[in-house]
Amino acid sequence: MAGDATTIPPVSGPGPEPPADAEKVDRLYRYWRVRVMYSMVTGYALFYFLRDNLPMAAKAIIDEHHFSNTQWGMMLSIATIVYAFSKFFSGIIGDRANPRLLLSLGLLLSAIVNIAFGFAAGLTSFAVLWALNNAFQGTGVPPCVRLLTSWFSPREIGRAWGIWNASHQIGGAVIAIWAAWLVGHFGWRAAFWAPAGLCLLASFWLLNRLTSSPEAMGLPPVEVYKDKSGPGSVADPDAPFWGVFRKHILWNKWVWIVSLANFFVYVVRIGILSWAPKFLIEEKGFTLAASGTSLAAFEIAGVFGAYAAGWLSDTVFKGRRGPVSVSFMALLMAGLFALFLVPKGQVAVMTLLFGILGFLVYGPQLLVAVAAADFATKAASSSAVGLTGLFGYFGASACGLGTGMLVDRFGWNGALWLYAASAAVGCALLVATWTKSRLAD
Repeated sequence: MAGDATTIPPVSGPGPEPPADAEKVDRLYRYWRVRVMYSMVTGYALFYFLRDNLPMAAKAIIDEHHFSNTQWGMMLSIATIVYAFSKFFSGIIGDRANPRLLLSLGLLLSAIVNIAFGFAAGLTSFAVLWALNNAFQGTGVPPCVRLLTSWFSPREIGRAWGIWNASHQIGGAVIAIWAAWLVGHFGWRAAFWAPAGLCLLASFWLLNRLTSSPEAMGLPPVEVYKDKSGPGSVADPDAPFWGVFRKHILWNKWVWIVSLANFFVYVVRIGILSWAPKFLIEEKGFTLAASGTSLAAFEIAGVFGAYAAGWLSDTVFKGRRGPVSVSFMALLMAGLFALFLVPKGQVAVMTLLFGILGFLVYGPQLLVAVAAADFATKAASSSAVGLTGLFGYFGASACGLGTGMLVDRFGWNGALWLYAASAAVGCALLVATWTKSRLAD
C-alpha cells in the first residue's frame, strides 16, 4: 500500500486527475506496471526478430553471393556503427519524447526495412539496408529505459530491469530457432519477410498497450508512490536539456567508466550472437538446426543470468552493481577458454557451454545499463543508457570486422582469443565501480 492518501501530492501538468485514495492508487499502479512490463518485454523481443534473423541466414547469403568473412564482417561493422549512434541519439530523444510512440514507430520502420532486405542482392544493397535497419533498431532500448525509470523506483529497478531484459533472450532464442527453420524450408529471404509481417501488426498493438508515465495516467511519480521520497527526487521534465546532460553525463566519470566497459562486454556478446552459427557449423561440425539450438540456449540462459544479476545487486549488494558485474565477467573469461577444449560433434556439451556463456554475459550487459541509469539519476537515465549503447556497439562494430579478419587469417581460435581478452579488460574496468551505488541527485 502507498500509505495515507494525504501524503500523495497532486500531479501537475496534463493528464487525468489523480485518484483520490491510496487504495485506488495502489490498484492502478499494480495494473499499469504489469501492462507496461508485458508490453515492453513483448515489444523489445520483437525488435530481435528483425535483427537476430541475420546470423541464422548469414551462411546461406554468404554462400550464395560468395562473400568473404572480411566482406561480411565489414557489412556488420558498418551496421553496428549506425546502431551505436542511433542508440545514443535515441537515448537523448528518449529523455524528452513519448516512449510509447518511439517504441512503436521504431518497430514499424524496422519491419518495413526487413521486407526490403529480403529482396536485396549484392553486398552494397545488403550493407545499406542493414545499416538503415540498425538505425531504426536503435530506437528500441531508450523508450524502455524511460518506462522502467518512470514505473519502478531505484530500490527495485535492478529486478524490474532483469525482467524486462528477458526480452533480449526471448526474442533472440525464438528467432534463432524460427529463422533456422525458415531458412531450411523456404530459403533465407523468408527469415526476413515472415518476422517483418508479424512485427508490422505488433507495432500497432504496442501503440494500444503502452502509456508514457504514471503522471500521464493521473498517478503520482513512482518515487512518491513507492519510496515516499520528497519532490526533489523526481525528475523535472522542464529542466534545460544542456544543463542536465552536462551535469549527469558529460561530467559524470562513472557513466563514462561503465560505458567504456560496455565496449568490451559487447565484443563478447555480439561476437557470439553474430558469428556463433557459422563458427559451430565450420569449426564444430554442427548442422544449421543444431547451431540454432545452441544459440537459443545462450539466449534462454541469459534470461536467468540477467535476472540473477539484477536481484543480487538489489538485495545482497544493496544497489552496488560492481561486485556482481566483476564476478560474472571473471567467470565469463573461464567459459570462453573452455570453447577451445570442446571437440567437434559434441552438440550437447557445446549447447550447455553456450548456456553458461549466456548466463554470464547477460548479467554484466544488464548491470552496465542499470549502473549508468543509477549514476545519471532519473533526469538523464535514457541518455546515460544511450551512451553505454554507443560504446557497446562501437565494440560490436570492432568485433564484426575484427572477427572476420582474424578468422580469415588465423582461423576461429583467433576470434576466441579476441573475446577472452575483451572479457578480461571489461572485468578490470568494472572493478573501479565495486563500491559505487546510486549517486545523489
